[in-house]
Amino acid sequence: MATKKDLIRELAERTNITAIEAEKTLSELIGAIHELLEDSGKVPLGTLGTFHVKERKARVGRNPRTGEAIDIPAKTVITFKESKKIINQ
Repeated sequence: MATKKDLIRELAERTNITAIEAEKTLSELIGAIHELLEDSGKVPLGTLGTFHVKERKARVGRNPRTGEAIDIPAKTVITFKESKKIINQ
């Protein structure tokens, strides 16, 4: 599994910039995606896939150790659906 460090190193090598510049670029990209998600709720990334904002309903869960019921509150999450082009490769 690749890590953020691996991604930064690969970005730096492919674009011929320093690792510090690559890290800043990656952070800016993530920040831009986050802002666009807040504005529109959906960010398509070409043939890679699409980020979506999704609302999860409140529900009742269980503590696996005790079996006790636990209320899980509603929340907003970011999901990613990969492109069919990625899946079929």
